[in-house]
Amino acid sequence: MTETQDSIYVAGHRGMVGSAIVRRLQALGRGPILTATHAELDLTDQAAVNAFFAAHRIGQVVLAAARVGGIHANDTYPADFILDNLAMECNVIGAAHRAGVQRLLFLGSSCIYPRLAPQPMREDALLTGPLEPTNEPYAIAKIAGIKLCESFARQHGRDYRSVMPTNLYGPGDNYHPENSHVIPALLRRFHEAARRGDGEVVIWGSGAPMREFLHVDDMAEACIHVMDLPREVYAAHTQPMLSHVNVGTGVDCTIRELAETIARVTGFRGRLAWDRGKPDGAPRKLMDVSRLAALGWKARIGLEDGLRDAYRWFLEHQAEARL
Repeated sequence: MTETQDSIYVAGHRGMVGSAIVRRLQALGRGPILTATHAELDLTDQAAVNAFFAAHRIGQVVLAAARVGGIHANDTYPADFILDNLAMECNVIGAAHRAGVQRLLFLGSSCIYPRLAPQPMREDALLTGPLEPTNEPYAIAKIAGIKLCESFARQHGRDYRSVMPTNLYGPGDNYHPENSHVIPALLRRFHEAARRGDGEVVIWGSGAPMREFLHVDDMAEACIHVMDLPREVYAAHTQPMLSHVNVGTGVDCTIRELAETIARVTGFRGRLAWDRGKPDGAPRKLMDVSRLAALGWKARIGLEDGLRDAYRWFLEHQAEARL
């Protein structure tokens, strides 16, 4: 491939977040955008990743690739989650440095924070207490990604940045009945129950935990906003270690309130039943987004509007969503 201009490489472009970032870059007329499918490039293969970076002119990297899933998937496949995510981060960030890529954006997760971190969770809560046990291996991998970016910035002067999104949802989500996150899992379950005319839907846990949710199009917009900031502006707000930035709405709701909203969106009119024998996860997860606000960005898509958009996508893509 002959390239005459440095590309923006989006790793994980087929995932929910990566595809949203590509859509946003295209809408802004940015590019050229470089992507590679898993069949074309296995990001857990260090030699292949090094060769890929050596073969292309890459000016910026967005590392949105990850092995992800909900409580069930994290609890069932802990070795896969920590091994694959550590490998992808080390390979892509290391190859970017060796190829001379100066700017990179790493996407993490709000699960990096301690299970009982003060709410809302500030960036400086990182490594101040024990993690939530159900997704600890995944969280440790994401913390390692943050520290990789910090370390390359400190030792080599690279402009490698990290954003930590809250719970994401929207077009392109995974609707697998066991391995999906809470919003797609509930959207699918309520949709199917409504179509069958079921009298009730059973939901894991008590409904009491509080969660914050961000539409993936907002996340994509925030990523590009943070990526585009002048280095001195980003550094001024992420001292002392050029650390990460939370991305969220700053507003949360209970899982019960979420389920009631999804019932409205899908037209389910039956009863909600709570399986209290199943784990709740952390009692509350709300991001402090004051750092992001100071950097000039805030979310614009409300939860119910965002859920209706996600449900429209599900209805239009049921063949691919029903994996």
